[in-house]
Amino acid sequence: MMETPATYKYYAFISYNSRDTKWGKRLQRKLENYSMPTTLCSEHGWKRKPMKPVFFAPTDIQPGGLTAELQERLRASQHLIVICSPNSAHSKWVGQEIAYFHSLGRTNDIHFFIVDGIPHSGDEATECFNPIIKELGLPEILGANIHEKVFRWAWLNKERAYVQLITKLLGVEFDAVWQRHKRMLARRIVAWTIGGAAVIAALLTVWATNQPVNVGIALNEASLHNSNLPPLRNAVVTMTLDNETKTDTITKIGDNAIFSNVPHRYIGQEVELAVTCRDFVPIDTTVTLSEALTLDIVRDASVYGNIRFKLWNSTTEQTVAGCKVEIDGYTAVSDNKGVVTLFIPLDKQKTSYTVNATIPLLDNIIYTPCGEDDILLTE
Repeated sequence: MMETPATYKYYAFISYNSRDTKWGKRLQRKLENYSMPTTLCSEHGWKRKPMKPVFFAPTDIQPGGLTAELQERLRASQHLIVICSPNSAHSKWVGQEIAYFHSLGRTNDIHFFIVDGIPHSGDEATECFNPIIKELGLPEILGANIHEKVFRWAWLNKERAYVQLITKLLGVEFDAVWQRHKRMLARRIVAWTIGGAAVIAALLTVWATNQPVNVGIALNEASLHNSNLPPLRNAVVTMTLDNETKTDTITKIGDNAIFSNVPHRYIGQEVELAVTCRDFVPIDTTVTLSEALTLDIVRDASVYGNIRFKLWNSTTEQTVAGCKVEIDGYTAVSDNKGVVTLFIPLDKQKTSYTVNATIPLLDNIIYTPCGEDDILLTE
């Protein structure tokens, strides 16, 4: 007498040859985790994943002969799934499992899943059906074949074979599940494509972040332009990246300091920059690094703007105090030591000046920085 489904411990028993173990594992996972459409679950009273548990020997018992325990597992299984290949076609244990399940009176619950070989080829090297099937006089069978060429893509033919087996196990129309399965595959492909694109974008970002770049730094004279003054020459630019210091020299305005092989990760980060140049105010600042930067630099007006000299009477050999001196409209009076101190604004500075004083002077002052002891002679 046939047992009722309520007495079955396993939804299905997978019969296979050990050389096809990977297919047995794959099929067990596929069946146990397959979610059926909610409409069919409601119609048939199924759980969302109705095909579990599935018995597969490596996870429950070591494969071998038809021991009493293995026979018990077969009796406790509602369906028998035979993984068909030339390997299983030559396996006496697969033949015994088919024969025993057939003896239970559940021939209609035997299902075939073809992973290799050719059905009914008549060639022992390629035949995928075990000869016991013919000996028992089982009805003409085809089985779900992963190599059936319905679609141009092998993976899609494989998915179709899975759904063929599932619908035979559950006794529902193939299209009722296949159309929904194709929509699920399409959504999965879109998700994989988006996920793959995101991964590629992330990898490209990481790659770009780790690629070295060249950073160019230019200088712009931001102070008032005065063509009488010497041009910028040999400005030393220093960049500090964490504990590393890079240095380059700008010989003139219009040239760039080039820092090669700067790790890309520093772009957009704050770094320290310093610039030193004769006659210009030094720079020591923090900037947001980019591949092209321009820094404003201004002249130190005091370098050339401060004029200081001493009036000396060559006749008396004494300094001249209280003497009013005029240089380009700017006036000063020598102090008690005969020292004249005067500042010329940056835009008014020249390479030389004419000096007028309340007493005759022997010569004009030459435009050079001078110290307290430099002397301008009087008569």
